[in-house]
Amino acid sequence: MTAPETPKRPRRGPGRPPRDAAEEGPGTQERILLAARAEFSARGYDKTSVRGVAKAAGVDPALVHHYYGSKDDLFAAAIEVSLEPALVVPAILGAGPDGIGERLARYYLGIWENPVTRAPLLAVIRSALTHEAAAKVLRTLILRKVLERVAAELKVPDPTFRAELAASHMIGIAILRYVVQVEPMASADPEQIVALVAPTLQRYLTAP
Repeated sequence: MTAPETPKRPRRGPGRPPRDAAEEGPGTQERILLAARAEFSARGYDKTSVRGVAKAAGVDPALVHHYYGSKDDLFAAAIEVSLEPALVVPAILGAGPDGIGERLARYYLGIWENPVTRAPLLAVIRSALTHEAAAKVLRTLILRKVLERVAAELKVPDPTFRAELAASHMIGIAILRYVVQVEPMASADPEQIVALVAPTLQRYLTAP
């Protein structure tokens, strides 16, 4: 009598760790992403490692690399989850160009006023001053994925330049209010800032 053949194990995709290398299952990617956001927020770009994120998420480092690639890619993904550009751009565009400056200012101040989303953004701003990888994340998320898309939909001349002007204005506010904490900017009512900044953003994005 011929012995039954041993079932062959399914082949893994390129770069995929073996099943026993990590606790893989539903929600694993989200767990890694949340752990990465917490680690980058607490330690900054420099002191955060893929191994440290894996330990915080309870998975093998190979699984982090499998889902997110390099440390730079993981950093970008962790920050993007705070900005949610895919949801934000349609909301900012709204019914058209009227009031877009106010909607943009309110969105931007809103994510900075929320402690959960503020922490990873602080990590980006601080790290971008000394690390090209963090600067690239800042350029990609705030400028390319949000502002350039908004400006392009408005059909105005020089949309990239306009987006950069708007970005310079908003990043400057973030640095003064949340990083350097210059008074009275640091303790000003967010609604006061929105009221004063919105007309300038409106002009950047819609003026002929």
